[in-house]
Order: sequence, then structure tokens, then C-alpha cells
Amino acid sequence: MDTNKLIPLLSDMAIFVTVIEQGNFSKAAKKLGVTPSAVSRQISRLEDALGIKLLQRTTRQLALTESGKLTFDYCKQMVESADQAVNASRSATSTVSGLLRVSAPKSLANKVLRPLFVEFLKCYPDIQLHLKVTDRILDPIHDGVDFLIHINDYPIEALVNIKIGRVEQVLCASPEFLKSHTPPTHPDDLKYLSCICLGENMVDNRWRFINENQQTTVQVAGSYLLNHSDMRRDAIEQGFGIGPLPDYIAQQGIKTGKLIPLLEDWQLTGSYQGDICLQYVQSKYLPNKNRVFIDFMKQKLLIIKSDS
Repeated sequence: MDTNKLIPLLSDMAIFVTVIEQGNFSKAAKKLGVTPSAVSRQISRLEDALGIKLLQRTTRQLALTESGKLTFDYCKQMVESADQAVNASRSATSTVSGLLRVSAPKSLANKVLRPLFVEFLKCYPDIQLHLKVTDRILDPIHDGVDFLIHINDYPIEALVNIKIGRVEQVLCASPEFLKSHTPPTHPDDLKYLSCICLGENMVDNRWRFINENQQTTVQVAGSYLLNHSDMRRDAIEQGFGIGPLPDYIAQQGIKTGKLIPLLEDWQLTGSYQGDICLQYVQSKYLPNKNRVFIDFMKQKLLIIKSDS
């Protein structure tokens, strides 16, 4: 395209990115300091210039068309490149700065990520970190986050997926419980012992185990159902029964002797375990703040897992 025709479109492309990131015309207009009708006109002008439909407009929300998704990726890269150019021109020392928005599940954020984030901010004091703690897997564009951190056994195809650690479930009991109950030597023994289930769905009382030679599924039962890891740990330590815990929660109790790991030759499989994944939207030009965060998390979490 002729440069003279391209230049007027650059601001429209930047506004298009803002509309998608904000979710609607009104929020984009508020962020840009203009009226929603002005934003709508510029999006229509961009669509006319490109000869494509970028958005499907409804009364409740905006949805990208297939052409709109492709155009958004390139426009976002343009905005990020422009942002990098501005930052580079303002600072000859290339200070790593800016806002990072990260989502993570509650238990993982509290037990594993919180001290790492504190250390990260000490290393990069010019970065602002906005942590959204939720057990729901967010949409990076719709929910406005740069990174998703969650426990997942499968990658999300639309995102870059980096394994930065792994969580396993550890079957535990308290010393007091084992004084009055024979420790299980095979998963089938759990049928006759009080077990603490997660209670999240109908199959949470069906525990699946594998070892080198075989696999088995055991239907367990107990009087206590807990889907909160810390409360489940407390219940196990108090002798209410045998239960699974994420390894990052179980390890302290095991070290202090409050918890005894069971059936260590078997691996408890299923939900609530898997790779710790760092995920983000693919972009050819990642800001420096994003790059240093990726490198930091890869190094720190993998070290934690190897030392635990």
C-alpha cells in the first residue's frame, strides 16, 4: 500500500487494538478520551480501507471475524513495536518497566508463586505486577492478562505454552491415624480406610493409580469432603483420614513429620495435577518486561521442583 494511504490508517489500527483489548466501544472511548461514536467511525473507516469485516457487532458484545483475528495480531504487533520504539528513545539505558498482568490459581499463587513474585519485583523494581488470583482459566485478550499460570495436562493450542514445573498429588495420612489403622500396601487397601475426597465432581471418589507394571482404580469413601487444599491438609494432619495433597503443600508436613506419604511406589493420577504452564498470546515482538518474566519464572520454578 502507498505510504500516503497507509499513514492515516495507523491510528485507526491502534484504536482497533484498544477496542478489542477493552472489550467494547464505550470502554475504548473512555480510555482514549473520545466518544464511542468517534471510535465506531474509525473502525468503520478501517474496515472500508481494508475491504473486510473486522467485527461482528451485537447489542451485548463484539466478536472478531476470522479476518479480524488475523488483522488484530498484526495491529497488536504494530502497537507493541511502536511502544518499544518510544520506550527505547526515552531511555538509552533500556530500563525494563511497565505493567504485567498475570493470572494464577489460588493455592498455587499463595504457596508457590507469591514469594517468587516478591523476588521478581525486587529484581525489576520498575515493573508493576497485577496478579489476578482465580481458579478459572482466563482468556488473555478478553480478560486483559499478559500471562496465564495454571496446572494443566494439555496445552491450549491458541497460546504459547511453556512448561515451568509440575505438580503431583501425594497420598498422605497423619502418624496418629496410622497408629490405629494398618497402613495400606496396595491401593485396594484404601477401600477399608477412611479417605478424604475433593468432592468437586461425581468421580472424585474414584482414585486411579499406576506403577511400572499395572494400573488400578479404587472406589474410596469417607465422612469428609474438602475441595480446599489447605483445609484438606489440616484434616489429614488431625487424623480424619487418608487424602491426596499437591506436593507443594504436602512437602512441609512431610518434612516436619506431621504427614506420612503412602503408597510411594504408586502414582495417583487424574485431575488437579500436571504441568505448571506459563501461557501467553503469540507475538513476534515481545516487550522486554514480558521476556524477563518468562525467563525468571522458568528458572525459579524449575529450581524449586528440582530441590523439593
